[in-house]
Amino acid sequence: MAWVVLLLEEVERWYFSLDDDTMTSVTGAIDLLEAEGPSLGRPTVDRVNGSTFHNMKELRPAGTSVRILFIFDPHRQAILLLGGDKAGNWRSWYDKNIPVADERYARWLATGHGGD
Repeated sequence: MAWVVLLLEEVERWYFSLDDDTMTSVTGAIDLLEAEGPSLGRPTVDRVNGSTFHNMKELRPAGTSVRILFIFDPHRQAILLLGGDKAGNWRSWYDKNIPVADERYARWLATGHGGD
């Protein structure tokens, strides 16, 4: 079964701004998420701490310091909320970006995309 993986517009813009090597790594991680869904674990996926949503996770493309914050919505679609490179900002990257991802997911739910 292939899982639905959706990129928010902000993530899509970020994705298309990547250099070729990074884009290849990110694409590989997204493909794995699409194939494995919620069962995909470390080292490609890990939970994040500090989100208001208990099931917020990060996608960790191989060989990069890139992270993509995502969550499975009530329809079990993976919603990619925010992408970035945390090189040199290992802790502060999360402090800055988890609240942004939380807000984007709350907006996703509020607009009826992920609601029941």
